[in-house]
Amino acid sequence: MTNTPKPKLRKPVPPQPQSPNDSVVNTQKPYNFVSFPQERPRLQHPAGHDKFDKNCLHGTLFLTLKVKTSLHVSTGIVVPGNDVQIRVSLIKTMVQGIDKHLVIQGSSLKGCIRSVYEAITNSTLAVATSRFRDKIPNERLPCRNKEQLCPASQVFGALDWQGLIEFNDVKCESIGFNTGFMPSLYRPRPEPGSAYFDARGKLAGRKFYYHTIRAIEKGQNQGIAVQQAAREYTFTTQLQFKNIKPEELGTLFIVLGQDSNYPIALKVGGGKPIGMGTMTVEVTQANILQNFEDLRSHYSTYTPDNDHLLTGEALQTFIATQIKTAHSRLIQLPQLQQLAEVLRYPTDREPPEGMY
Repeated sequence: MTNTPKPKLRKPVPPQPQSPNDSVVNTQKPYNFVSFPQERPRLQHPAGHDKFDKNCLHGTLFLTLKVKTSLHVSTGIVVPGNDVQIRVSLIKTMVQGIDKHLVIQGSSLKGCIRSVYEAITNSTLAVATSRFRDKIPNERLPCRNKEQLCPASQVFGALDWQGLIEFNDVKCESIGFNTGFMPSLYRPRPEPGSAYFDARGKLAGRKFYYHTIRAIEKGQNQGIAVQQAAREYTFTTQLQFKNIKPEELGTLFIVLGQDSNYPIALKVGGGKPIGMGTMTVEVTQANILQNFEDLRSHYSTYTPDNDHLLTGEALQTFIATQIKTAHSRLIQLPQLQQLAEVLRYPTDREPPEGMY
């Protein structure tokens, strides 16, 4: 009797990204680049933390953020579904507070806002990976001298320098979460050389993903369940600032989508290539301290009054004034126009199909 050899078992091979010649490849990218300004960044000594500058603004912004496409800010931890009372085998988690409200870490919001602030001012990059460091124009490398900082580093911080804005965690108003699905994401195909770098072989600019009317979720062969905030979930937070110049605060308002001429929304968390993470921002109140008397009355009592709290029409007038100052002193108009084409919201853009 002849023994039939047993077939050798092979380790399953995960699906590979499609070839650029494959018919399902999508030639329309879900992202675009905002070019760097032609002039070198103007580096200046930042405002200090030792005293309040009478020529600057200090106070708190009260923000309400609304989810427009499903949102997931990952903890980096994947757990069995039973751990979070969901009937799936595995789920990628999102931060929840002790009261079961979803939370976006303040650092995640800060990074999102800073990237836009950098793009529309003549600033350096915040970070540079060693792999592509030689591809970054020298004048765009991160600031290393805390005595000479670019506009974004003065406000958000740099090596050995604490910024002028404090970001609190962003808390969801609703209890619980939605269960979504994030497909497997691959790097851009083909290799990103021609799209990412200019004729000199240097980085072409800052990369931003388009907003879409919805996010891709189910219907993909590969992926994992995720905890997420569903559409129309509402989050609230506060930003504290001190020694901010009017043009710096005005630029922050533009980044938060408060300029009616450039209605943009934020892209927060993971899944940006498939349309996730679109959030609109409303500035609901602002507590603004503009002179020494305001500061003294605010910090010399245990129960500060609300005399400096701006709401309604007064708030909108204040925001418009700071935005006008920002356009005249700090904003790079060509870069703002490019960015607005990518982050404009509302949008009728569909999420990408197939590989890209």
